[in-house]
Amino acid sequence: MTEIIERIQLVPNIHTCTVKAPEIARKALPGQFVIVIPDEYSERIPITIADWDKKAGTVTFVFVEIGSSTQRLAELNTGDKVYSFTGPLGKPFELNKFGTVALIGGCYGIGGIYSAAKALKKKGNKVISYSEARSKFLLYWNDKLEEASDEVRYATTDGSEGMKGHAWDSLRHNLEEGEKIDYIIAVGCTFMMYKIAEVTGIFNVPTIVSMNPVMIDGTGMCGACRIVVDDQTKFACVDGPHFDAHKIDWDIVMSRRKAYFEEEIISKER
Repeated sequence: MTEIIERIQLVPNIHTCTVKAPEIARKALPGQFVIVIPDEYSERIPITIADWDKKAGTVTFVFVEIGSSTQRLAELNTGDKVYSFTGPLGKPFELNKFGTVALIGGCYGIGGIYSAAKALKKKGNKVISYSEARSKFLLYWNDKLEEASDEVRYATTDGSEGMKGHAWDSLRHNLEEGEKIDYIIAVGCTFMMYKIAEVTGIFNVPTIVSMNPVMIDGTGMCGACRIVVDDQTKFACVDGPHFDAHKIDWDIVMSRRKAYFEEEIISKER
């Protein structure tokens, strides 16, 4: 059991949680994830590690309250115990000196790109972060992301902050204007990552996406996170979670987006 140091609601339905996990904090690398089980009746929740402190022995993650298990996690507070907290799992991001790197985060992915921004900047890259949400009040960690990046570009669907539209609209606009971007990482919902892949494919910019949203078990046992990459079957949790966005069969991914939508509603009602 792992003690919660702090759990804060950042914006509606999105929370940050910091737990005492010194073993994981010592080993964590940008892009890896943990498996969180709030209580003995909850399902396994794979969540990207947002930050960690080796000296304090703490790990921080950002999660979206969407189903019954994440609702239970959102009910826990400082001093409460998480039933199970396992990690770090998955392969980390490739952290080299690429030149100009664009990091795109939406929803929980804003927290998901934070550690990558810090690490890639240390490598000498120019880091441009794209942060998107439906409205200004749904953006979070603006100060942290601005500190970790050379520049942060905001996009909101209602136009209340930054460019009106989505992150992929902003990215497309920049690439059409001739801006040189050498490498892209996108973390967020599958639809956002699909649209980013669509845009960057046109401009032939190397793009990595994090396929955490399709994972369940997180250890390769359940097979639910099967995806097709370069005509080969891969498991997002053990072969990834990061893949070349231009080699993923997005038709298969998108067809499974709402496979358990009805069951999630029933679970939450019960």
